Amino acid sequence: MKETIRIYCKNVDKYQNFEKGISLLEVYKAMNVQLSRPLAGVRVDNISRALTYTCYTPKDVEFIDICDPSGMRSYVRSLCFVLSKAVNDLYPKGKIYIEHPVAKGYFCDLDTGSEITPEIVKNIKQRMLDIIRQDIPFAFCSGHTKEVVALFRQNDMEDKALLLETLGKVYANYNKLGDHIDYYYGALLPSTGWIHLFGLEKYGKGLLLRVPNPHHHNDLQPFVQQDKMMAVFGELLKYQNAVQMSNVGDLNKANQQGEISHLVKVSEAIQERKIARIADEIAERFKNGVRVVLISGPSSSGKTTFCKRLQVELMVNILRPISISLDDYYVNRVDTPLEENGEYDYESLYAIDLQLFNSDLKKILAGEEVALPTYDFVLGERVYKGNTIQLKEDSILVLEGIHALNPQLLPEIAPSVTYKIYVSALTTISLDNHNWIPTTDNRLLRRIIRDYQFRNYSAKATIARWPSVRRGEDKWIFPFQEEADAMFNSAMIYELAALKRSAEPILSQVSPIDPEYSEAYRLLKFLNYFNYIDIDELPNTSLLREFLGGSSFRY
Repeated sequence: MKETIRIYCKNVDKYQNFEKGISLLEVYKAMNVQLSRPLAGVRVDNISRALTYTCYTPKDVEFIDICDPSGMRSYVRSLCFVLSKAVNDLYPKGKIYIEHPVAKGYFCDLDTGSEITPEIVKNIKQRMLDIIRQDIPFAFCSGHTKEVVALFRQNDMEDKALLLETLGKVYANYNKLGDHIDYYYGALLPSTGWIHLFGLEKYGKGLLLRVPNPHHHNDLQPFVQQDKMMAVFGELLKYQNAVQMSNVGDLNKANQQGEISHLVKVSEAIQERKIARIADEIAERFKNGVRVVLISGPSSSGKTTFCKRLQVELMVNILRPISISLDDYYVNRVDTPLEENGEYDYESLYAIDLQLFNSDLKKILAGEEVALPTYDFVLGERVYKGNTIQLKEDSILVLEGIHALNPQLLPEIAPSVTYKIYVSALTTISLDNHNWIPTTDNRLLRRIIRDYQFRNYSAKATIARWPSVRRGEDKWIFPFQEEADAMFNSAMIYELAALKRSAEPILSQVSPIDPEYSEAYRLLKFLNYFNYIDIDELPNTSLLREFLGGSSFRY
């Protein structure tokens, strides 16, 4: 008699017995699960897995579609694998670099030895469509690390070979698509035929890979022109190429060879120079009437420390900066607007006491002395501690907060008196040439560490809150980023290796029975690709000290 196992499916709230070794795709069909959008993955005991995963012990499963972030990641990884194979088929000596998300798609640098033409883009797209029509399975393979490293080197994939060599693991994994090998650090779809929609077009000097809108899966994500964002990425990639630090394997190798101290100094110097240049430009505009510097950016982008370092540089320019944080103008927690699910919507513009803020701002710009509130995040209340400000002739107001670039914040202030800065952690280092690091992961790890150390929140609580934060960013922050006069990237080349030692024990506290475990597990697995670095190498003025502690700035 064949052995059976019991599987619970969350989607249909039902248990059913199956033969040992059954794949989850077979379970999906047998339990008649109905999803409103295309199936893209599954969580098994709160860990994201491929649909080809086979079960030999009892499991709890939840099938997910492309609207789920894990499902969309599986879809995009699979699409990138198809792109990689298409380029390899057409240009065996060519290289495709999948670098970063931009314009609601993914920017790719293509090196074929010639300029990218519409004909080249058309040919690659057609080859991708052919591969999708053939419905080729995505195969998962494993072997001794030395053998896998040799395999990647035979296929001119030094980026992947170096990463595996610096991890010190006995075994390593890789993927196959027909005769093409590659590796993607997470679940893939069962086969290429599962990809129902994509776009590929020329963008700047490279390609833009476009993906479905998760909420309207038969449409592509709407294109958003992001020239300023592209320029920031381009500038940073030049710096990384100069120090030969494109991928995590390069970072790990530098760490193992004792070169990390130099890399930290270079990274910090790059940021210091950028801040100084922004301060110089503000000083020039001050002569023409600019009196308010507006600093915005998504959660955990480092706005607060950037603001403090900018003030130092403004003083070098013989200006007297006076700062205000929008966070101190939050309404009391009980008055915070609610989301549709009844949770507090801290990301809303209307979580700010706009009436009080604008009243105070008018008085400040008129030269009056004004009492400033302080928001107590533990109590969830706005309090007054006797802090006051007053602008002098050589003063400039520096205003920091997630809504600072939103024109609805300052409806009665002339744009000519403002200078707008957008701050974000735009991670440019990649795991390898085909696996970028999402900027949202960088920021989430920062926030998990900061919330745990300074705001008494667990990783579980921060992860649970993160989807709401992301929705707020999409609604209240990202639409205004291209309006900035300057963009500042707060991410460091070495950053994730520095965050690793603090993040791991906090993430490890999330229990496997918690829904947030899936994300905690994913982040822990992701951090495994980085070697530790000693954070004592970081100067006490480093922007990362805002999250790790040990800063010389007061917060």
